[in-house]
Amino acid sequence: MSSVQNATMEMEEKKLDLREKGSIKDGQAQFLDERLFIQIQVFTGCEDLKALIPSLEKSNIPAVLYESLHDPKGIGLLTMSKNPADFFTRARGLFALSPWKELSLKPGYSFFGRTYSLGYEPNLEDWLLKRPKRVVLDEQFPWAVWYPLRRTGAFSRLAHQEQMQILKEHGQIGRLFGDSGLAQDIRLSCTGLDPNDNDFVIGLIGKELFPLSALVEKMRPTQQTSTYIQNMGPFFIGRAVWKSPKTED
Repeated sequence: MSSVQNATMEMEEKKLDLREKGSIKDGQAQFLDERLFIQIQVFTGCEDLKALIPSLEKSNIPAVLYESLHDPKGIGLLTMSKNPADFFTRARGLFALSPWKELSLKPGYSFFGRTYSLGYEPNLEDWLLKRPKRVVLDEQFPWAVWYPLRRTGAFSRLAHQEQMQILKEHGQIGRLFGDSGLAQDIRLSCTGLDPNDNDFVIGLIGKELFPLSALVEKMRPTQQTSTYIQNMGPFFIGRAVWKSPKTED
């Protein structure tokens, strides 16, 4: 038997398991083969924000409509679904309607990613599917900062334990802000999904804008940001003017 055939047989025996994995719960490992996909699209040329809301209400798509801080005629639309096909059907259908079709897309601010696990999440289903919706649809949190980032290749070459230690430093700051009610973070993987080959899309959500800025600032000296981030941005800063009603699914 040739070496190629041997390699093929070995690969077949090691079947890929692409399920998300959480921590041990009730004596059992948690697995879930579902994720929430989130897209943020930014437009300019909006003369009347309120005119966009009726079509969003009729669409029944979980969504958030933001006004843009840096563009007086700019808006951002966040949509969510477990099924990526919905972004081609239900969400895209909006943009053929007035007044959406009169807006101009800003492609550099189109972010798309999926929720993911690191393997230690205590409630995997909540982390992947429910918490992101709960956070972005919370009426108490109108402010949002969304941005993509890419790590350097050097981070990928580190041993897993060293990676986890670096991420732990980053995570401790995020939890401090979250436990204080100042900022909630949404972390999405966009590897293979981003037109600029970014690795992640980050969302910072809160009651006020300043703590979101302060969180980014506090992250600057961490080992991950100062050493292993190749690029960050562009940043979309928005304030919600409309949110879908919360749902359990």
